[in-house]
Amino acid sequence: MPDLSLPAVLVTGGAKRIGAVLSRAFAEAGWHVVIHYGRSAEEAEKLAEELPSAEAIHCDLIDSDGAVSMVKSLASRLPNWRALINSAAVFEPDDVTGLDWRTYRKANIINARTPTMMAQAYLAHANAPTGKRVIQFTDQKLENPNPDFFSYSISKHAMAASVPMFAMGAGDKADRIYALAPGAILPSHDQTAEETEVSHRLNLLKRKTSATEIADACLFLADGQLASGQTLFIDSGQHLLNQPRDIIYLAREMVPEGARA
Repeated sequence: MPDLSLPAVLVTGGAKRIGAVLSRAFAEAGWHVVIHYGRSAEEAEKLAEELPSAEAIHCDLIDSDGAVSMVKSLASRLPNWRALINSAAVFEPDDVTGLDWRTYRKANIINARTPTMMAQAYLAHANAPTGKRVIQFTDQKLENPNPDFFSYSISKHAMAASVPMFAMGAGDKADRIYALAPGAILPSHDQTAEETEVSHRLNLLKRKTSATEIADACLFLADGQLASGQTLFIDSGQHLLNQPRDIIYLAREMVPEGARA
């Protein structure tokens, strides 16, 4: 049963992949977890049943106004809603030579406009006695750009630009607004196991960054020890490199075709 005396966190896209890792980590740390989902109802409900205090909530993030209504509804009944983590995103291919307006529109609504409006509504309406925390997921591509996944990258730059402005002009003094910029964490699109193994080591430390490191970073940010407006990169130094293409394609060039499973 949900325990609303616990600090609460909303994790968008919290039913699968990195979102599910975040949901489990916060639950294990003693939080009430609100698991947002779009099309993953079965996974969300199952995960909520497995956690000590959790609930699943549906919203299609292409509907920005609907997402704001969801936030206001949660704010009206969560007495200590301490953190909003906007981790959901779409990651669809297009490139700098040909902008696909449908891909662009979808990426900018789901990856930038909706989480920005959710953050505004959360800061305005939620209650958290020790201060509210917003964690907006961006990407290491902010510092290490390449022309692949063009619309996605534009949307993440837009999100990143909002964070220092939020810190300057939104919320109370006790509130904190952060960006978390991951590198490669889980397989993407049609990557083979061999391509994933190569691509996830294309960073400064030549190591794989795990999803638990992202969860640990979110738990740290949720404590609000950093000054508001900061960006935390969790990518084993990938953002310090200068990669001409997305690592999906760099790895594909490095793995012989016969070695792909």
